[in-house]
Amino acid sequence: MIRLISIFLAFALVLSACVPETTTIGADGRPVPKAYRISSGDKSKIQFRMLDSVNALRQGSGLTPVELNSSLTAAAATHSRDMSNQNRPWHFGSDGSSPVDRVQRVGYNGRLIGEVISETYETELETLGAWMEQPDTRRIIMSDKATNLGFAWYQERNGKIWWTLVMGN
Repeated sequence: MIRLISIFLAFALVLSACVPETTTIGADGRPVPKAYRISSGDKSKIQFRMLDSVNALRQGSGLTPVELNSSLTAAAATHSRDMSNQNRPWHFGSDGSSPVDRVQRVGYNGRLIGEVISETYETELETLGAWMEQPDTRRIIMSDKATNLGFAWYQERNGKIWWTLVMGN
């Protein structure tokens, strides 16, 4: 009897793996994207994936690579959380700070090239792709003067992500 129950359970387990994943279709006829959830253990993987991707794009254009900078990353993290608190993507902090103010506050001794921001539910690579499609954000990421990169985000409980990338030299 136990063998029969075990065989039945194994058969049920195999069949449950065969159930296709359901996809919700939006009004435009395309699949509705799933929320990209970031766990606390993903921090360095995401930062280095962004750094590697930016450097691959830069290398493809004959530019020198940039290095991840902890001060610029701290400025980016502060701004990502602040944008969430303000519930709007823009370059000024709730205290009136500019990107220049924020990089100075964290002790960055170099010069700010620019700050790129996004409010989205997309992955970091999808966000980078969107930034590269816009001339103003592409110009910052692909600046031939850039030597440092700071990158951080803040994810709300509903899945919305506030991305901030800061370039400096």
